[in-house]
Amino acid sequence: MQRRALLQLGLVAVSAPTLALAAGKAILANAHGAVGDGRTLNTKAIQAAIDEAAKTGATVAFKPGVYRTGSIFLKSGVTLRLDKGVTLLGSQNLADYPELPTRVAGIELTWPAALVNVYKQKNVRIVGDGTIDGDGKVFWDSYWALRRKYDPKGLLWAADYDCKRPRLIQVFGSEQVELAGPRLRRAGFWTVHVCYSHDIHVADLEIRNNEGGRGPSTDGVDIDSSHDVLVERIDVACNDDALCIKAGRDADGLRVARPTRDIVIRDCVIRDASAGVTFGSETSGGFHDIKISGLTVHHPTPVGILFKSAHTRGGTVKNIDISGMDLHDVFTVFRVNLNWNPAYSYAKIPAGMTDVPPYWQVMTQHVPPEQGRCRLSDVRVRDIKAIGAKTAFEVAAFPDLPLEGFAFENLDLDVQAGGRIANARNWTFTRSKIDTLDGKPPEVVDSSGVTGL
Repeated sequence: MQRRALLQLGLVAVSAPTLALAAGKAILANAHGAVGDGRTLNTKAIQAAIDEAAKTGATVAFKPGVYRTGSIFLKSGVTLRLDKGVTLLGSQNLADYPELPTRVAGIELTWPAALVNVYKQKNVRIVGDGTIDGDGKVFWDSYWALRRKYDPKGLLWAADYDCKRPRLIQVFGSEQVELAGPRLRRAGFWTVHVCYSHDIHVADLEIRNNEGGRGPSTDGVDIDSSHDVLVERIDVACNDDALCIKAGRDADGLRVARPTRDIVIRDCVIRDASAGVTFGSETSGGFHDIKISGLTVHHPTPVGILFKSAHTRGGTVKNIDISGMDLHDVFTVFRVNLNWNPAYSYAKIPAGMTDVPPYWQVMTQHVPPEQGRCRLSDVRVRDIKAIGAKTAFEVAAFPDLPLEGFAFENLDLDVQAGGRIANARNWTFTRSKIDTLDGKPPEVVDSSGVTGL
C-alpha cells in the first residue's frame, strides 16, 4: 500500500534504503575546515564540502558536534547526512542569509534564504537522525518589536513581509527531493517550505518551535503551489499552521496562478499549532486532489480542520479528501472562514505614506469581487473522532456563492455545542453522531440540501 501511494505520486519508495545508502563513504565537512564547537561560523566550510560532493553526487557528513552556520545551498545529486550527535545551528546574524528571489506568505519578492536551501535543484536528500536548529528567538523578538510599531498604524498585514526572518528549510523550484529524519528546532520563520516544486517526500520529522518561547509564523510544513508531494509521519509543535496547503495571495497569487495539487499527508501528530490541517489562507492559485489521513491532534491546538481565505484571495478549492482523524480537546472540529483575520488579510497603505516597498504596491492591487472570492466544493470528510471539543462546526461563506457538495461520513463527535453551518448547499451526513450537551444538532442557516443531521 505504501509503495503504491508513492508510485502514484511519481516518487520512489526510498525512505529506509536512502538512509542505508547514505551511510556509506562521505565527504566530511570537517575536512574543509568545519568546526563543531557551536561558535565558529562554518558556512564557507560546509558549502565547500557540498560543492565538492556535487561533482560526483556524493554525501556530505559531519563528525559529532554543533556547527554554527548561515545559509547553505544543496546541489543536484547531493545527500546531506546529519548523523545522531550532529547539529546544524543557525546563525543569529541576518547578514549570513543572502537575499534571493522567492515567495513568502503568497507574495513573490526578494527575501533572505533559508538555513538549508534546495533552490532550483534535482535529486537532493537531507537525511539522518541529527538536528537542524534555527536558534530563532532573535528573529522572533525582532518580529514582535516591529509589531509594536506597526499595529497602531494599521500595518499588521505588512509585518510578516517587512520583518525578514530565515526559514529553516526551503525547497524551491526543485524536484525529486527527500527530507527524512532530522529533528527540526526553533525556526526563525516557517520550518519547511516546499514551493514551486514536485516529486517531494517529507517524512519522519520532529518539529519543535516553541522551545524558549513561541515563535511567530513558525509553521511546520507548508506546501505552496507544488504538486506530487508526500508528507508522512510528522510530529509537530509550533506556533502557527502545522501542516498547511498554500497557493499564493491576492493579485500576485492570481497572476502566478499555480495550484497545489496531488498531495498526500498522512500519519502525523499535531501537539500544538493553530490547526491540525490548514487550507489557506493563500488560496489564489487553488487546490485540488488533496488527501489527508491518519492525523492525531491534541490540545491546545484550537481547530482540527481549517479552511481559510479572504475576499481578495480567489482560487478554486475542490476534490479534498480528509479521513481518519482523532481530535483530543480541540475547541472546534471543522471551521470554514472565508473572511479570515481582516487586519492581516486586507492590505491598505495608510494615507500620506508614499515611500513604501514595491511589494506593498503589489499587495494592495485591486482584486475585482468576482475574482476575489474563493470557491470551495467537493470536500469529503470521514472517520473523524473528537473527544472533549467545544464546537463541532463553525462554517460560513457567501449567500450567493455557497459551499457546494460536502460529504461527511462516520463522524463521532463529543462536543459541547453543535455550532453553526451557513451558506452550504448539498451537504450530506451519513452514519454520523454529534453528541452535544443540549442534544441539538448544528444550526443550519441560509443553506439548502443539507441532509442527515
